[in-house]
Amino acid sequence: MAYSTVKPPQGGKITIKNGVLQVPDNPIIPFIRGDGTGPDIWAASQRVFDAAVNKAYCGKRKMVWFEVYAGETAFKKFNTYLPDDTIEAFKEFLVGIKGPLTTPIGGGIRSLNVALRQLLDLYVCLRPVQWFNGVPSPVKHPEKVNMVIFRENTEDIYAGIEYGAGSPEAQKVLEFLQKEFPNDFEKIRFGTVEKAQQYLDIAGADLCDEGAAVRVGIGIKPISKIGTIRLIKAAIDYAIKEKRKSVTIVHKGNIMKYTEGAFRDWGYTAAEQLYGDKVYTWAQWERKKKEKGETAANAEQNAALNNGVILIKDAIADITLQQVLTRPEDFDVIATLNLNGDYLSDAVAAQVGGIGIAPGGNINYTTGNAIFEATHGTAPKYANLDKVNPSSVILSGEMMFRYLGWTEVADLIIKGINSAIASKRVTYDFARLMENAAEIKCSEFGDNIIQNM
Repeated sequence: MAYSTVKPPQGGKITIKNGVLQVPDNPIIPFIRGDGTGPDIWAASQRVFDAAVNKAYCGKRKMVWFEVYAGETAFKKFNTYLPDDTIEAFKEFLVGIKGPLTTPIGGGIRSLNVALRQLLDLYVCLRPVQWFNGVPSPVKHPEKVNMVIFRENTEDIYAGIEYGAGSPEAQKVLEFLQKEFPNDFEKIRFGTVEKAQQYLDIAGADLCDEGAAVRVGIGIKPISKIGTIRLIKAAIDYAIKEKRKSVTIVHKGNIMKYTEGAFRDWGYTAAEQLYGDKVYTWAQWERKKKEKGETAANAEQNAALNNGVILIKDAIADITLQQVLTRPEDFDVIATLNLNGDYLSDAVAAQVGGIGIAPGGNINYTTGNAIFEATHGTAPKYANLDKVNPSSVILSGEMMFRYLGWTEVADLIIKGINSAIASKRVTYDFARLMENAAEIKCSEFGDNIIQNM
């Protein structure tokens, strides 16, 4: 591959064969430092990664880091927030990692993170959420939280099909609905001047004019059967591999019946057709209940679960946000849509210490492409102060090593973080909430992790 702004280093290239990654002993890994606090965090994280690899393999394996650019740094260097070389590097070398990026304000790319996910078709946003002993938490029993969220990454309203109020595109959609689907158009409360005339005075003369009535923003929510099946398959494959007990399909299908409701129904059908007697679904339970009664349905489900199959169930999104607080032990693997997953992953992360310690990965299990990333923002006020917690990137790296099959490295990172937190020599975010803790710098916390491997 020809590059114009960066030059790949000498090293091996990760490939994929029959769905299995082929990882050399010296893989080239593209990385983005990130904006704001990104450089501080990356410096600490890279030292942890290299130390873990060296300790695990005694110099027989090593990472070959390949810096590429996005965000503010890319704009300063190349006058673009997302250079083509960056996309090509992640495509060619399959697996990479990144720090937090600043989304440009006003026009242009809506989100650099979303753009990377869509350009590379990274359809799974993987968010494991677990508590590390000693991390401050706002809940009484954070140790009960041990969930893995599979968030669909490419569809839903995050697909970006959205037209601004008063724009020609929005007007065309309104006119189309009015002409072709008049009954549905009636549901758009203020879609015409006539329908909104009586309310024009509410906002005051300065904000209302004759055209205000048809200033309606339009968003389109695409949910596909193929997109659903590949996400559900990824979640169930993970549950089987990791010996998890259940997969919960989280949706708002009671209201959005043909998008989120379809997601649930397609998910159940895919589970039964693809996995047979390896799973038992609540859809099967409902059919048995209708045929033989609730007692028979319960007996069938219990027999299946006693044989070690995975339970496939569902939950309404708003109730799920309550139940992950009140009974988190009921949730194991979660499969959900883009917007639900965004809310849910951050809400659950808050139970175990916040998104500052929450890792994430964006994966296409078919092509092998994956980008692991910090899930927090850039925190520019702390930039270059060597202050913030690097754990989100470090744990994202732990996910990356596990994805590569370098489990010895991943295990060392987990061991190091657990012991570093237990030592109570931690960054400011933990130190201010822990009793008798010593606040140390970002770089020092990285060193603490290495010393505790």
